[in-house]
Amino acid sequence: MPRPASPLIRYDAVIATSLHIIDTEGLDAFSLPRLARALNVRAPSLYHHFADKADILRGVARAVVAETPMPDSAGVPNWIEWFVALSLNFRVAVLRHRNAAPLLLQFMPRDILIRTYEQSARFLAEVGVPRERRVLVLDGLDKLALSAAITEASREPGESRELFGTADPATEPTLADAVACNHRSPEEIFADTVRSFLRGAVPEVPDDVPAPRQTPGQTVADLSSPAAS
Repeated sequence: MPRPASPLIRYDAVIATSLHIIDTEGLDAFSLPRLARALNVRAPSLYHHFADKADILRGVARAVVAETPMPDSAGVPNWIEWFVALSLNFRVAVLRHRNAAPLLLQFMPRDILIRTYEQSARFLAEVGVPRERRVLVLDGLDKLALSAAITEASREPGESRELFGTADPATEPTLADAVACNHRSPEEIFADTVRSFLRGAVPEVPDDVPAPRQTPGQTVADLSSPAAS
């Protein structure tokens, strides 16, 4: 039988369908037979395009991260708020696919994010962050954003979003008092954590340094494409 003129299985269709299954049915429900049924193909045919199940899940992790919008410099007052906005955008992108969030622990796609990191490194250089601390900032922001997103994604729907909400005033009075005095949402606490990290990592760069210019409407996927090089 002659080979079809175009592949019956497209990479983007496999990844989109895989993500849809994980979003709607959960990560445990995902399997190659389940994916094959959704694509109306035989499971072994998937191995012509992917090395194994992990290869597909790696692509799913990339798709989740690629949805992250880059902040519009015109909408943020300074360089710190630009990075706060980027971190919050990443958090939102992950929480949009909370069932897939655990994949980022194993398959965080730093390889396709290299152009995003390059742009962020340029921004850090522009605002005056010393060369020897730029990797510290990039890696620290990565870990803060990833841990915050996965922690939030692990909460069951309907579960209280109050941090340390199980503190009992009778047995943990100091912690319970701190919880009672906290008026920030998890998003606000995360944003303040990013601000505190940046100010502590590079105290010599003033808060009021303007955000570097950025093309509006770009996503991580746009920066990762060959056309962005």
